[in-house]
Amino acid sequence: MGELETDYLVVGAGASGMSFVDSLLSHSDADVVLVDRRHRPGGHWLDAYPFVRLHQPSANYGVNSRVLGTNRIDTSGPNAGFYERATASEICDYYNRVLEEHFLPSGRVRFLPMSDYQGRGGSGDHRLVSVLDGAETTVTVRRRLVDATYVESDIPSRHTPSFAVDDDARFLPPNSLVHLASAASGFTVLGAGKTAVDTVCWLLDTGVDPDAIRWVKPREAWVFNRSFTQPLDLVGSSYMQLQANWVSSAAEASSGADFAHRLESCGVFLRFDRSVEPTMFRGSTMSPRELEQGRQIENVVRLGRVRRISTSSVTLDDGSIPSDPDQVYVDCTATGVRATVPQPLFSDDTLLLQYVTVGVIPWSAATVGFIEATRDDVDEKNRLCPPVVFTGWPDDLLTLARAGLTGMLARGAEPDFSAWAEAARLNPAGGAGARRTEPEVAAAFGLLSSRLGPAMENLARVGA
Repeated sequence: MGELETDYLVVGAGASGMSFVDSLLSHSDADVVLVDRRHRPGGHWLDAYPFVRLHQPSANYGVNSRVLGTNRIDTSGPNAGFYERATASEICDYYNRVLEEHFLPSGRVRFLPMSDYQGRGGSGDHRLVSVLDGAETTVTVRRRLVDATYVESDIPSRHTPSFAVDDDARFLPPNSLVHLASAASGFTVLGAGKTAVDTVCWLLDTGVDPDAIRWVKPREAWVFNRSFTQPLDLVGSSYMQLQANWVSSAAEASSGADFAHRLESCGVFLRFDRSVEPTMFRGSTMSPRELEQGRQIENVVRLGRVRRISTSSVTLDDGSIPSDPDQVYVDCTATGVRATVPQPLFSDDTLLLQYVTVGVIPWSAATVGFIEATRDDVDEKNRLCPPVVFTGWPDDLLTLARAGLTGMLARGAEPDFSAWAEAARLNPAGGAGARRTEPEVAAAFGLLSSRLGPAMENLARVGA
């Protein structure tokens, strides 16, 4: 049995764990043991479908100390006018380089891949077990155990469907679409989230006739408009406008649904079908082009959730639809961002990584890493980092907005944090302070200043 001692044992080398460790290394002298069940860092990106791209700009993804991509605005293709978005393979390579060229050479990080965290032993030490040969390692932690798996994504390739599928049905995750052995008579896409949108757009981009695609949507989703999530040179006309509209809408909204409709009216939120009231919100992002592509699919099935798939039919809550043996069913029903129970992030010897910002989990994790490295009192850390929970339901949007704004105001009042955040590459609003003389940025800051107070009062009143 091996034995290790460290300041921090970080469980999970995905986007959260990597970003947290990066902040810790930059702002403390801490030693870290980083452990993951996978063979390399990257988390769910190692299992992602091959045609997926980041939903937000590469400029705000990864770790704070290393740029992902070239901060280029695309001039052609489906992402034209927006900052580049990395592919899954680019992201996996990026995280591997962060580990091999930054973390390990620092001498302060030890990485244990293919290892499963088994919890505390009787002596209080932490137990790791190799998933390859069962070898055990005990780790003595001087400061904290960091659980970077609490908000782990539920992804298609590792997802078990909640419905029955006959053995002879051509049922597969999006990952397997690029490996089809024979032609399909048509494609039935199951699910209403961003994975389903990606799949539909990819099928259309590869030349599949819209009439050959059937889209089973048990519900409709609210999504962010990518036009409002752009940083850097576009921050004034894009992300700062999102923040201003978010706060203005929060100051007037009477419910989560009302909040969403107000955001739709100013273009921040999108939905495919304006005749259907969305009952889902997971914080995903979509471009107007994707909206236009998805609307090409006329065969949209709204009969509730799938109950059974066979070679001749699909049974749903409210009826069934016919099929054939050559139909390919693409399972996009994984939940993505999991609903979690909000808990304090910090305790005496544990840190439960969660969202503390509305979206962009690397930015959340970097923020938590900075607070952990620069503050000593647990209560103060929790005051600065209230958890922001994506339940998946629009009804909870005001609760999410209140938590996000509470944390933003608390941290913004800390001079050291504000200075760091202004320069942080992961911060979508980074650099906006230096652009206050630009009319759009100045107008956004003015609106934020005048509406933040009323927004917090309204959110507290509606919540009560």
